[in-house]
Amino acid sequence: MTPNEQAIEHEIQAKGLTAARITPQMIDDTIVTCDYHVFPGTTLTVCALSLKNGFQVVGESACASPENFNEEIGRKIAFDNARNKIWALEGYRLRSALAQNVEAHG
Repeated sequence: MTPNEQAIEHEIQAKGLTAARITPQMIDDTIVTCDYHVFPGTTLTVCALSLKNGFQVVGESACASPENFNEEIGRKIAFDNARNKIWALEGYRLRSALAQNVEAHG
């Protein structure tokens, strides 16, 4: 969980927003493995996150100036980009479940 996510979580909880939602911890809990690849001769770093259900999301990073390339920073950026994709997927999954619940009880 990033510091920004921690601040947002604190605010959500302080305001008593208790409806069904996705939390940063839920996002982190979906991740099973994390693999990286830097393409030889480039600054392109790719992060593949394998999720509990077997699905994979990919994030990437690259810097314009090879002199600025740092593998550790590239990995962090690629990981964050991959992890951010999980938010949209989990949000869609939750919204679909909520819609089905409304249809079943509506």
